[in-house]
Amino acid sequence: MAGGNRFRYGAWRGGPDPLAPPYDVRAAVDAVGAEVLDGGSLRDALRNLLRHGPRGGAGLDDLAARARRLRREAMRRGNLDGAVTRSQALLDQALAAERDELRGRDDEAARFNEAVLDSLPRSTSRAVQELSTYEWASDEARRTYQQILDGLRNEVLEQRFAGLRDALQASAADPAAQRRVAEMMHDLNDLLERHGRGEDTTDAFAEFMRRHGEFFPERPESVEDLVDALARRAAAGERLMRSLSPQQREELAGLLEQSLGGGLAAEMAALDANLRALRPDLPWERRERMRGDQPLGYGEATGALGEIAELDDLLDQLGQEHPGATLDDVDVEAVARNLGRGAADDVRRLQELERELRRQGWISGTGDGLTLSPKALRRLGGTALRTVFAELSAGRRGQHDLRSAGAAGEITGASRTWEYGDEQPLDVVRTIGRAVRRRGPGIPIQLDVEDFEVVETEARTSAAVALCVDLSFSMVSEGRWGPMKQTALALSHLVATRFPQDALQIIGFGPTAMPLTERELAGVEPDMVQGTNLQHALRLAGRHLRRHSGSEPVVLVVTDGEPTAHLDPEDGEAVFHWPPLRETIEATVVEVDQLTRYGATLNLFMLGEDPGLRRFVDAVARRSGGRVLTPDAEDLGRYVVSDYLRARRGRRRAA
Repeated sequence: MAGGNRFRYGAWRGGPDPLAPPYDVRAAVDAVGAEVLDGGSLRDALRNLLRHGPRGGAGLDDLAARARRLRREAMRRGNLDGAVTRSQALLDQALAAERDELRGRDDEAARFNEAVLDSLPRSTSRAVQELSTYEWASDEARRTYQQILDGLRNEVLEQRFAGLRDALQASAADPAAQRRVAEMMHDLNDLLERHGRGEDTTDAFAEFMRRHGEFFPERPESVEDLVDALARRAAAGERLMRSLSPQQREELAGLLEQSLGGGLAAEMAALDANLRALRPDLPWERRERMRGDQPLGYGEATGALGEIAELDDLLDQLGQEHPGATLDDVDVEAVARNLGRGAADDVRRLQELERELRRQGWISGTGDGLTLSPKALRRLGGTALRTVFAELSAGRRGQHDLRSAGAAGEITGASRTWEYGDEQPLDVVRTIGRAVRRRGPGIPIQLDVEDFEVVETEARTSAAVALCVDLSFSMVSEGRWGPMKQTALALSHLVATRFPQDALQIIGFGPTAMPLTERELAGVEPDMVQGTNLQHALRLAGRHLRRHSGSEPVVLVVTDGEPTAHLDPEDGEAVFHWPPLRETIEATVVEVDQLTRYGATLNLFMLGEDPGLRRFVDAVARRSGGRVLTPDAEDLGRYVVSDYLRARRGRRRAA
């Protein structure tokens, strides 16, 4: 306090938290994790998060749909030959005014001029060219004819250089203004040629902008910015020419040559060549078929084509299809220009979400794009484990005692309510705390039965666990892929957090088998190649158990099909055959016998009711002294985790 002022602190109650991030990053990770655990790939899950958007915000799909709608509207804006048709209309208007003037004159010169007009080519551009030396009798006709040249020249230059409008209005009557435009074009081409040769143009660009900055109100900050703006406009002009019919293209080219004049036309051609060399990636040669009825002038047509090209770029950026794509590739300013400020804000929020996922260590970049980090996998494993334990507490099976490890166990740091028959030590602090909270402070403290808490313990026996999971395509087609991943991640998280002395190896098997890390397991995708090589998986499991010879050996197998593949003893290649070969079954049984002699607990979790699989697993259970469990896919995690806890408390049998 100062000067009698009192300050109070509490939760913000004035609406949404102004300091909160735009999205709940952990909720985003959980959304990705849910899709991964349901069988989706990491890459697709991350991509879908950005495509659909987190709760409460637009995603890339919404923005792309708006961009496609705007593109369709731009394509219907008008037809591209408006520059030619407008020039034709002005020429007809000029000729009509001239003929009216000539009919009122009774002299040979008037009759000669009428003959000249009657013999003009039908081509608008050629007629305009022939009339360049014609002595007009009508002032109105002369002005209208001049509109053809001045209007088209001004449209072309305004389309290329946004700041030329005022200069162009004065240039027709002011030779000094014309020289300024010509000097700017010459200096611009000199600057771009030096830049194209790889010279340092930093000072040259600054001098160019000092002298000619009035022509560039967008105020580019570098030569690259200048090139980008000019090249996009030049490419739009080139696309306009290529989108016209051959006859229309010839007409417009002739009109442009007439309107620009020799010197300016040469500078424009040099500018286009320089820009095309500097930005060959732009769609210079693309043709567009606009379907509107309204004739578009040169500036309107190139503006529409430029807008269409920018929308095409945005659609490509929003699609995120190219390798290594991130939201930083999206041009936010282009989004704002075309889709509005709100859409740009949506992109910024998605970019911030992606950056936060990286910054907080939830995702990491690899050569294949974005992947979930170990931190995110731990969160997914914890989520999966909580789901499994929720199912266990909701429906425990009598043969799976998950809690009691006996009085001689190792203290875990957790406690629970005492139950009849418990042998664990009493947690004195928590017991007294419960009594005080129930009755309030006071001496003596009175204890009731419901106040007692005991310390949770776990068996000190370490275990070497091999979890063999079937990666065959049938696991996907029957909806078992997601539960399999969830189960493996839950078990991995349980071992890492509750039983770090245990050694867990996850082994995936299809035509062949391979050890899988948490990240590899989460990212593994189904393969259409046939084969269920349990023999190879059990061989890898045996190697893992022998590397941890002092631990309780446990092998858990999750599969939905009988073995259909084995490794050839001669060349080590996988041999597949359906129905299963006798050699496949015998090779698999050899691995079962070796694990049994080693003293491993071998339990099989059979998904589905395939008769061949039933006969095989029953025979393996009898041979190894293991068990067969037949859970539904949604109960797989509960079965596997509880069976692991049961098996690790066992004692190794004599070999």
